[in-house]
Formats: sequence, C-alpha cells, structure tokens
Amino acid sequence: MPKSGLFQPHRIVMVLIAIAALLAMALNMDWSWLPKYAPHILKALWVTVALLVSSIVAGIFLAIPIGLVQVTGPRPLAWLALSFCTLIRGTPILLQMWLLYYGLGSLFPYIPGLRQTWIWPWLIEAWPYAFVALTLSFAGYEGEVMRGAFKGVPKGELEAATAMGMHPFTILRRIWLPRAVQRVLPTLGGEFILQLKATPLVATIAVVDVFAVFGRIRQETFIVYEPLLMLALIYLVLAGIITLGFKLLENKLPSRG
Repeated sequence: MPKSGLFQPHRIVMVLIAIAALLAMALNMDWSWLPKYAPHILKALWVTVALLVSSIVAGIFLAIPIGLVQVTGPRPLAWLALSFCTLIRGTPILLQMWLLYYGLGSLFPYIPGLRQTWIWPWLIEAWPYAFVALTLSFAGYEGEVMRGAFKGVPKGELEAATAMGMHPFTILRRIWLPRAVQRVLPTLGGEFILQLKATPLVATIAVVDVFAVFGRIRQETFIVYEPLLMLALIYLVLAGIITLGFKLLENKLPSRG
C-alpha cells in the first residue's frame, strides 16, 4: 500500500497543468488592475477564510450532539435532530440565508427596546446572518454524517469499555468520538471543500467576501477573464490546502481496524 497519495501521477499532472496555466496567465493577460485592488482582495480573503473556519468549527460542535442523539436517544430529541437535518438538507442554503437576513433580520427593528441593547450593532450587520446560515447548513449535513459514524463504531469496543467500569462520558471522549471521527475523516475533507464553495453565497446579503470583491473589480474595470481566473485560482489554492491538510492527517492516524 503506498505510503502517501500526495505524489500520485494524476496529481503531478494536475500540478503541471496548473503551473502552465499560471505562466500563460502571467505572460499573456492584463494584470494592471491587480496592484490597485490587492489590499481589497486580501481583506476580503480574510473575511472568506474567517467565515469558513468559524462556521466549520461551530458546525462541528453542533453536529456531534445532533449525530449522537440520533443513535442514543431519547426518542423526542432524536426526532428533533432528524427533523433539523432533513430541513437543512432539503432546502437550498441560499434560501436559508435569505430567510435569516431578509426575513428574521427585518423583524428585529420592530422589537421594542432592542435598539438600546448591546446586541443591536451585531443585528444590523450582514456577516452574523451569513455565519449562522453557514453554521446551520454545515451542522445539518455533518449531523447526518456523524450519525452514521457513531453507529458504525463496533459495539464490542463500547461494551468492553462499559464492562471495565468507564463512565459514559469517558467512553464518549476517549473511545466513541475518536473512533467515529477516524471513520469519517475522508468524508470530512470533501465536506470542508463543499463548505468553501458555499461561502460565495454570502455576497448576496452584502457581505464583502473575496467573491464580492472580484465582482466589483469586473464592474469597475470592464475586465472579465483575468479577475475570474484569479478568483478561481484562489479557491483552488484554498481547496488544495484543505485537501493537503486532510491527507497529512490521514497519514498520521493509524488505519481503521
């Protein structure tokens, strides 16, 4: 079995193609606009990465209990978790984001006294709604993934830990959760990339992410292809970093038994 999948032939070919494309872009296209907009691109890139990382972290913290309760019960909570996952997975994330921002967000100004509270400055910003929408979407999908992961851990391991007198929380922390995460790790890499691809939707509710900045660049410069290619390159690099990180993590973990 190969030690690592990072240097497989098809990956090397893709890297060579990417290098050739970069050279062609650098030599034959108009990049005169780039120095002017570089600070805006970097600032917006930070917004994209911050939303991606924060929504993934918060989504995982929600997904673990959502997946666990569907396996362990009690039945009312399991039904609520299943209903949440079904609702999130059955509706477009763009619709969810619009319902939060244009729907729920439009009701807050009519709540008496809310404008005088500390939370009001947050409620009039767009990014909290984007964060909540991305987090709930990720939790809905990963909750179902974690359900399968928890259910797939061999019962013998859990029964052995119980027979040794381990506390249920200790079993979850030291055996059940680590084994479930190990089983689902290859799937999580793809889910992280899908979450990255969902972040451009925040531009539809006035969040200035990297996608929104390149849209403005095209409108102001009337240059179409170069900004789009640069935007694609940025997302490819981010996706490549995620893929590389998961490959390195998988190589360090012991194989599943």
